[in-house]
Amino acid sequence: MPNLIDGYLQILLDVIGDSPIVRSFDIFLDKRTLLSGFVRGDLYFLDGTRLHFRELIEASDKINKHMYSYHYQEADGALIFRYDDTPHHEGLPGFPHHKHSRNETNVVAADPPELIDVLNEIQSLYPLKRPNTS
Repeated sequence: MPNLIDGYLQILLDVIGDSPIVRSFDIFLDKRTLLSGFVRGDLYFLDGTRLHFRELIEASDKINKHMYSYHYQEADGALIFRYDDTPHHEGLPGFPHHKHSRNETNVVAADPPELIDVLNEIQSLYPLKRPNTS
């Protein structure tokens, strides 16, 4: 019987597999104990952009994140946005959760996202090319 951590990894893989803009990906799960692990991954998009993410998770009756970062960048490495919970912006509501934008000085409060939320945000920015049906 799979445990919560393995089930969570499968959810991440399903979310990534359902995305129409992901070209390829690498995901790694480092199980620290029976109830905790470190997930990290890189998602490569059709337009050359990349999402690097990491989560330190613990399973109880649900998955709890003790640390996260979702770093979305251009092909050349320039930041597009990053969500994280590094405790370095104490004045923001919801501290330590926040979002950095292209201009690193633009940091705003943000709820901790799930990977599917980040993928949806990226897809909303993504210039999907649809075939001409006329």
